[in-house]
This record gives sequence, structure tokens and C-alpha cells, in this order.
Amino acid sequence: MQSPSGRAGPRLALLAFTQLIVALDYNIVYVALPDLGSALGFSAQSVQWVVSAYAVGLGGLLLFGGRAVDRLGARRMFVLGLALYGVASLAGGLATSPGTLVAARAVQGVGGALLTPATLALIYRGFAEGPQRNRAMGAWGMAGSAGLAAGSLLGGVLTGYLGWQWVFFVNVPLALIAVLAAPRLLPADPPRPADGASFDLPGALLATAGATLLVFGLVSGPESGWGSARAAGALTAGALLLAALAVVETRTRDPLVPPRLLRDRGLVTTMVVIAVFMGTLGGGYYVLTNHLQPVLGYGALKAGLAFLPLTLVCMVAALWVAPAMVGRWGHRATLAAGMLGTAAGLAALTAGMSADGPFWALLPGSVVWGVSGGVAFVALFVAAGSGVAPAEQGVASGLATTAKEIGGALFLALFVAVANAGLAVDAGASRPVADVLDGLRAAGWAAAALTAVGALVALLLPRPADPAPEPLSSTARPVPEEITS
Repeated sequence: MQSPSGRAGPRLALLAFTQLIVALDYNIVYVALPDLGSALGFSAQSVQWVVSAYAVGLGGLLLFGGRAVDRLGARRMFVLGLALYGVASLAGGLATSPGTLVAARAVQGVGGALLTPATLALIYRGFAEGPQRNRAMGAWGMAGSAGLAAGSLLGGVLTGYLGWQWVFFVNVPLALIAVLAAPRLLPADPPRPADGASFDLPGALLATAGATLLVFGLVSGPESGWGSARAAGALTAGALLLAALAVVETRTRDPLVPPRLLRDRGLVTTMVVIAVFMGTLGGGYYVLTNHLQPVLGYGALKAGLAFLPLTLVCMVAALWVAPAMVGRWGHRATLAAGMLGTAAGLAALTAGMSADGPFWALLPGSVVWGVSGGVAFVALFVAAGSGVAPAEQGVASGLATTAKEIGGALFLALFVAVANAGLAVDAGASRPVADVLDGLRAAGWAAAALTAVGALVALLLPRPADPAPEPLSSTARPVPEEITS
């Protein structure tokens, strides 16, 4: 029989590999959008739904997925989420119409809504809070950064040489490998508690419908107009349903979202900072991508290579720098420092943009952004699981990831609006490069300023939640109780 400590490494490798798959899919699709849009007959406006459908499916079911992890078992939801992800990826690659592809992407999002909280809960429960969990979160964050880097590069190669379908097909064998490994490496789910607790079906329906409508409204705004019935109506309906959820949860014996979690200052503050961080991350990617391609004229593969320094330093920071900083300073100070550094990096990147400038002018900002962003990302999810009871780690992960998705959609829409303010809205209208560049700079400065505000919010995290300081030279790796069982 394999030793407990021997199982910890492969188990973490599987969880990190799963994060790599999800991150890979996030970036790989962007590069293929022009080709698949032309092949399947998407309009210039509707092709965004290849991205947005995934966000709607994911953001709408994360709370449900998080509670399902707690009530039905993390390993079950992990395997089910991966299976949905793989099947939907196969359907996406085989799609012959816009509707089929958009539906496949929505199902991918549902798979992600089960997979993401399951992965985080398995890390939180399997690695003791403190140095061990910090290192595990560092490996998880590093895998995400590797997926983002590989997505940009692999998307260009696959689209150029094999066709856009392969940006979906590539997920199938990866998901299959993870599904086959899960029963061997992940702990069996404990029996369901015999306390008569229900699943809170009314809460699940309200949370799913409310969050889905909210995300749908956010991603519809840039296309249909914020005052349209589709965008404003969905946002209003979503907000009302979530307000109804808050009322229902206070009167339910076993609520989907325990109200005490929403009174936890640490978790709520972390959710706000996650929303800001992911929104400015998406805004930064949008600004840099549009500067490299429409302004500087880079092709898809060259633009993907331009992201390489950013993602490589982010990987290093997530794996080695972030765990050391959290161990010595605690997640509160580490998160504030990471957010402030991210703001500085975005500002430096924006200052380096010009219509005919060299790539090296963007490099200092990319490096500072990458290092600081890798530190902040790990610290955010360390903070999200800090002090939460094991039986509620799934729903806490769902809350944190819901904030990530809604914040990402909300603030990305804001930065796109800032970047395009005053530009011609006709799809066929010419947009002078100087005007495009001015809009991108305005969005870049806005993202930097909002990230700096996020650093101040991070200082509101409660001090007692910080872990005890750990010397940077520490090599102790205690074995979690779950692994020894």
C-alpha cells in the first residue's frame, strides 16, 4: 500500500492538472474566434457568445455546484464536472452551426461550475491550513498560469495547422486522463450525513436563476445596449431573484448559502477583492490583446508569444513567491501587496503602449503585472478558504468563484465600454489607430486605478485570520489528516 505522504504529491498533481485544463480552455478559444466565426456563420456581434455562453453556464451554477460538493461529495462532483467538460468539448469541435457551439460552451460552463468548487474543496480539506495549504495553492495557481500561457500558444498552433475544431478536441483526452485518475488518487467521499438535512431546492433554483440572469445581463450589455430589455431586464430580474434568495435562506433549516458565511467579514472582503482582481485581469488581457493585434498588427501566434513573459513570471510567483510571502506576512498583507503591485504593472504597461513602439517597451509592465498577479491570485484563494468549516468549504468556494465570474463580467464590460467610448460602433466602420490606442490607454489606466482600490479593500481582511508566520527557509511538510486516513 502506498504511503500517505506518497499519495499527497500525485493527488495535488491531479488537482493542479485539472486547473491547467480549465485555464487552457479560457485562453485557447480567444485565438480561434475569427476562424470559427467565419466557418460557422457568426456575426461580428454574436461571436462573443462563444465566450459568454461559458461564463453564463459557469457563473449561474457555481453556488449550486458548491453546495453539491458539500452535500453529495467532492470526488463525485469532480468526476461529473470533468465528464461534462469533456463531452461538451467533443460536441463543440463537432459543431456545424452557431447554436450548437454556443450550447456546447454553456454545458462546458456547467461542468466548470461543478469542477471548480470541487477542486478547491479537495485542496482545502486535504491540505492543512498554513504552510502546507499555501504550497498546495501555489501549485494550483502555477498550473492555472501555465494553462493561460499554453492556451495562447497552443490556440494559435492548432488553429493555424489543424483547424479551429482542435481548440475543443484537445480538451477531450486531457479530461479523460483526469477522470480515470480521480478514483485512484482522490479520497472516497464520506457517507452523506444522517441528520435529515435537505438540499434546499428552492434556494438552489433561486440562486441558479438569479446568478444566470445576472451574468447573462452583464455579457449582453456591450452587444445589445445597457438600457435594452435583454440586458437591463436580465440584470433587474437577476437582482430580484438573488434578493428573494437572501430572504428564503434566512427561513430555511439547511440553506444553500448559510447566512453566517455572508456575515463572515473575511470571506465577504475576499469576494469583493476577487471580483475586482478578475475584472482588472480581464481588462488587462483585453487591453494588451487589442494593442498587440489591431494596433501593432501582430498575428495570433505572435500575440500569443508576446504573452509568454507575463505568464512565465506569473507561474514562478504563484509556485514559489506567493507561498513564502503568505507564510511570512499572512494572506492579508500579501494580498494587499500583490494587488498594489498588479496596479503598478498595469500602469507601467499602459504607459509603454504606443502606435509604433517596440515590444520591449511593454516588457517591464508585463513582468511586474505577472509577478504581482501570481502572488495576489494565490493569496486570494488562501483567504477564501481560511477559517471555513470543512463541511462548508464547497459552498465557500462557490461563493468566491461566483464573485470571480460576476466581477470579471462586470468590470470587463466596463473596461470595454471605456476603450470604445467615442469610437464608431458600426461593425464595418473604420477606426483610426490613434483613436483605438487612446481608448485602450483609458481602459488601462482605469484598470490600474481600480486594482489599487482593491489593494485598500484587502486591508479590511481581519488580522486574526492570518496564519502564524513561517520562516522562508522552512521545509517542513506535515501530512494532512485526510491523507493519513
